Amino acid sequence: MTDNSILPEDRNPLGRNLLELKRPIVLVGLMGAGKSTIGRRLARDIGLDFVDSDEEIAEAAGCSIPDIFEIYGETIFRDLEKRVILRLLSSEPTVIATGGGAFMNAELRDMIKSNAISVWLRAELEVLLERVSRRNTRPLLEQGDKRAILTRLMNERHPIYSEANLAVDSGEGAHETVVLDIIQRVKAYSGDVS
Repeated sequence: MTDNSILPEDRNPLGRNLLELKRPIVLVGLMGAGKSTIGRRLARDIGLDFVDSDEEIAEAAGCSIPDIFEIYGETIFRDLEKRVILRLLSSEPTVIATGGGAFMNAELRDMIKSNAISVWLRAELEVLLERVSRRNTRPLLEQGDKRAILTRLMNERHPIYSEANLAVDSGEGAHETVVLDIIQRVKAYSGDVS
């Protein structure tokens, strides 16, 4: 049975950090896993700010993620991504949604694991396909068959994502269920909440 006692009916109107976190929560996982959508709801419910690292990267670069990939290439994007996430990790506790490739960088992964609570949002291939097909803003998926690309990315990245502190399934159900699951797992994660 899920303990909803930390969430009042009207969510968290006072904006209090209900988990009294000592460090950020960083959401990792493949594109389409729900990191931004779930991250926003999680942040609202526990009274923290939400930051989407891709939005921060686009702001820093002065252009969209697809434009960064097209104009400067993936290597420059990954360098910018690393610098932005390292800056975000040094801030007050927040909920941070990262791009799908961020956790693949060994140095960045170690920094996330040392300075944050990392949560892998897992989703089945069909769920990911349905979600990523809604928009054409995913540069890696514009290079061929989406199913084949996502399957390859799952095979490459899932073993690395499994190194996250926590893993939560993000399926076709209500986002609020996923948010509550994250909250319960973070509460149970030793040494990270007061």
